[in-house]
Amino acid sequence: MRGQASRKTILAFIGPAVFGLAIVGIAPLLYALWTSLHFFNLTKLRQIEFIGLENYANVLTDEVFWQAMGRTFFLLGTALPLQIGFGLGIALVLHKPGLTILKTLTRLSLVLPMATTYAVVGLLGQVMFNQKFGVVNQLLNGADINWIGDPTNAFAMIIFWDVWQWTPFVALVLLAGLTMVPGEVEEAARLETKSWWTILRHVQLPFLIPGLVAVLILRTADTLKLFDMVFTLTRGGPGSSTEFISLMIQRVGFRGFDQGLASAQAVILLIITIVLAQIYIRVFYKEV
Repeated sequence: MRGQASRKTILAFIGPAVFGLAIVGIAPLLYALWTSLHFFNLTKLRQIEFIGLENYANVLTDEVFWQAMGRTFFLLGTALPLQIGFGLGIALVLHKPGLTILKTLTRLSLVLPMATTYAVVGLLGQVMFNQKFGVVNQLLNGADINWIGDPTNAFAMIIFWDVWQWTPFVALVLLAGLTMVPGEVEEAARLETKSWWTILRHVQLPFLIPGLVAVLILRTADTLKLFDMVFTLTRGGPGSSTEFISLMIQRVGFRGFDQGLASAQAVILLIITIVLAQIYIRVFYKEV
């Protein structure tokens, strides 16, 4: 009776969470899988039919899809290393002893970019980088730089804002890892050598790896599905220079009305994200 009551108590606690997860996460995924296997166009709802893997074949042979994927991975390969580099530097500075009040204020200020939504960041970028009235051009002695209308400048803006918004997150995660380093071990290492790289590599890095893996997985998934900030800032333009894979999926599914093809693209993106997460875990956790 006691064991049965205990199981009921456990179910009472985890039941709502499991139900919510099924409704919010699993049900949409199953629906996307079903849609991806059908011809499903919102303008031709009476013609829905099962077509198997035809949508996936069309996606994998679509040059535009791979161009969007290439732009997305270029963004990932540029922004993520910058976030990790700057975040690690901030974490190491905040980890040093002294300046307690200043460090507390710095930690509090790091929360502000993360608390700003993607859409607001995009709108802020439109205001600051406006060619005629933007504060950035005003600070550059009234320069007439077309930030949003030039493909290279627009891409650079997106990298800048992504690094600005999420470097604090990386810094706080790595700082948490540094607090796990035994104080006596770190102090002994500092007495043995003055090289910060030696201390980082042999003393601090083993404690940073779990947080680093979490950062890689979370930021990779977040970058691959980046939509709000880019949509409000450039809407994928000029041309298709900032049309990342998430914007392409939105265009195909909600402007081209082809839900089946868009679902296939989304499923392929999910598979790529899962594969990258597994690679991160296998490569880095073998160091622990």
